[in-house]
Amino acid sequence: MRAMIRHRLRPWAAACVTLVAMVGGTAFAPAVPPGPTPLPPAVEAIMHQAGYEHAQWGLLEVDPANGHVIHSRFANQSFVPGSDTKLVTLSAAWHTLGPDHRFTTPVYAVGKKRGTTLDGNLALVAQGDLTMGGRTKPDGSVDFTDIDHTSANDLPGATLTPENPLAGLNAIARQVRAAGLTHVNGNVIVDPRIFTPPALDPQPTPLIINDNVIDLLTTPTKAGRPAKLFWRPQVQPYRVTSTVRTVAAGGTTDITVTASRNGTRIALSGTIAAGSQPVLRISGVRDPNAFGRTALIEALARAGVSVSARPTGPNPQGALPGSYTHDPRVAAFVSPQYHEYAKLILKVSHNLGANLALCNMAVLRGSKDCIDAGFTAEHAFLTKVAHVDPTQFQLDDGRGGDATEKATPTGLVQLLSYWLHTRDATAFRLSLPILGVDGSNATTCRHCPAKGKVFAKPGTVIGIDDLNRQFAVADQSQAGYLMTDKGHLLVFVVLVNSATAPDIQGVQKVFDDSNKISALLQEEASARHL
Repeated sequence: MRAMIRHRLRPWAAACVTLVAMVGGTAFAPAVPPGPTPLPPAVEAIMHQAGYEHAQWGLLEVDPANGHVIHSRFANQSFVPGSDTKLVTLSAAWHTLGPDHRFTTPVYAVGKKRGTTLDGNLALVAQGDLTMGGRTKPDGSVDFTDIDHTSANDLPGATLTPENPLAGLNAIARQVRAAGLTHVNGNVIVDPRIFTPPALDPQPTPLIINDNVIDLLTTPTKAGRPAKLFWRPQVQPYRVTSTVRTVAAGGTTDITVTASRNGTRIALSGTIAAGSQPVLRISGVRDPNAFGRTALIEALARAGVSVSARPTGPNPQGALPGSYTHDPRVAAFVSPQYHEYAKLILKVSHNLGANLALCNMAVLRGSKDCIDAGFTAEHAFLTKVAHVDPTQFQLDDGRGGDATEKATPTGLVQLLSYWLHTRDATAFRLSLPILGVDGSNATTCRHCPAKGKVFAKPGTVIGIDDLNRQFAVADQSQAGYLMTDKGHLLVFVVLVNSATAPDIQGVQKVFDDSNKISALLQEEASARHL
């Protein structure tokens, strides 16, 4: 079991209200009937299945048109929300940065230009851009797969997007060449001073290339033969070797990844069954600044710009100037709009992007302290913009990675209801995973009547119960919107804490159960002709 879960508790890139509900700061008088109605028998049946004997369920469903509470169970009680924390983080970031915000990563020529030669250094000033063009499609949107490559070591079925992870650096290199430079008689330096990387997991950094991971894709060949390996991005001095062998069809697929202390020597071992799908694994980049520096030097070489400094080695941050006031900008990479990043983070439960959002908000407030300034921005959003009581949440990161974090169903419903009164209501709703269609909830309910009509962010936190040799599901949740067959929107949250599962398939069942409840609520609301 321990090999399947790296940490003791982790999110899995998937939880009695008064009769007057505060939604977006407005008090709604209850409609007739005056109180919540009993849950559908099929929902109650799920809640009483094996594995939920000692679990606590929370549920709240509200009609935002009149504030009527349709269903309620422990709506004011605090639950572990898991990745539903991202609803709070991304709501605050979407408002604070603005949906149209773009990150502009500049490169300055620090020194003196002599013809086509720069006597000095090129400085790339990192801005906290999540993808640096590594997922940008031709239409400017950000690409994603239902199970993201960042979850490849934890979830089966993770796949790669087709875009080049080095696209942003390649674009910068071409601009440097177009600015008239063919040789840098000096160094290339990444300037990471925009914020101090906080002690979060995963840790956001000012420069991020390919989510700070190396992708390792193993494809089976014929039984008895070595498997085929593809890895990216290929940047010096990283080296990858594989001893993975193909075994007979139906055999065991079990691939282990090990890395040297500095992360630059990666080895894969194990087996993969013939005829099976390729298996993706990842290995972390330990020094994003050094990695980015080398990757940019290599991109410059491809664009026809040579650099005299050695391409590998540490990033010489100490040689950076105090400012760039008198230094010409020779290149700049401009990101997609922030609402595209928000969609990526919410659709696939992108943990790095959610933690990074705290830093993005801090920078906008003129601070390098992601935690202090990031949560200050989040608190201000909840109290002054969404008009949601912040004490309904207890948060210590952006992603929902801690089982001590808490949220009430009421708080989540109020936050989701706030969005319905904004100009970005539809864009935000469509940024959530859609049941049976895309994102984290794509694999459940592919043929049920509620397919495409539930827009919800799942949250999952699982650990190991060594005493009873089983999995402990600290949280499984869904929070978002139900669209009835007539197009009427309802706001809902369903969470279960302290469930148990005998194996990883049992954990998947808990996830599926939360989606089944969401689907049943949608079907019931449609049957009421809402």
